[in-house]
Amino acid sequence: MNILTSDNDWHNQLILALTKAEITHVFFRGGQFQLLKVDNRLIINLLSLKNGYLPEDLIQLQEQYADQQLKLIQLWEDVWLLKPDQVMARLASILGKNVRIHGRKTKAHKITKPVSDSFLSENHLQGSVSSRYKIGLFEKDQLVAVATFSALRKMNHTENYKSAELIRFAVKAGYSITGGLSKLIAYFADLYQPNDIMTYADRDWSAGEAYIKLGFIQTAIVAPQTYILDENLNRQLKKNSDTAGTKVFNTGSIKFILKFNG
Repeated sequence: MNILTSDNDWHNQLILALTKAEITHVFFRGGQFQLLKVDNRLIINLLSLKNGYLPEDLIQLQEQYADQQLKLIQLWEDVWLLKPDQVMARLASILGKNVRIHGRKTKAHKITKPVSDSFLSENHLQGSVSSRYKIGLFEKDQLVAVATFSALRKMNHTENYKSAELIRFAVKAGYSITGGLSKLIAYFADLYQPNDIMTYADRDWSAGEAYIKLGFIQTAIVAPQTYILDENLNRQLKKNSDTAGTKVFNTGSIKFILKFNG
């Protein structure tokens, strides 16, 4: 077992969780960074709350490993402490260790806000946020995935053009659904007839590979954002006047758009 020579107990919590899940891992230092190589194909950058990093440092590290065909994720201490089960589920999904369900064996239906909120709280790293439309994917009677969408917005660039945002997508921990996101998007598009759907990939965890496979086109890179942690380690977007409190940041996000014919 690799126990990190670190003052951070959360590192060792992660190590123990990986060991319990029988996921191989090796700790190493990459310059100023504390890194884990997981299953010989994923790098985790362990980011403690006390650090002197800048967003560009983390982006450069990510690009360095991308050039080596290795995926690197940025795992912050507050994210692990608040959502260890969700982190482990996301890692299992990335590593292909989930039970696989084919989308053709599922059915999509509209679901209520309480059902959506509960599912996203349990299965999404960032939990639930406000949305207009909630759609669930069911295998028999079991809810196995949820996607939430914004209201349709009229766009000024083209007459009668409507756009919606895919706000959240999550799969039940322990499962991967082949074609699941595609099926949810198709169901939403059939119901509400948007001209496009836009969404964002969190660069700390993804370069948007799943969206690209579905035909989404990258349209923008969104700058990193800084957050203030409250006493419960919840992130609040930093306002210019905010000075007190522990600050963390992300590496920004990537904006994608999927356009529909007609």
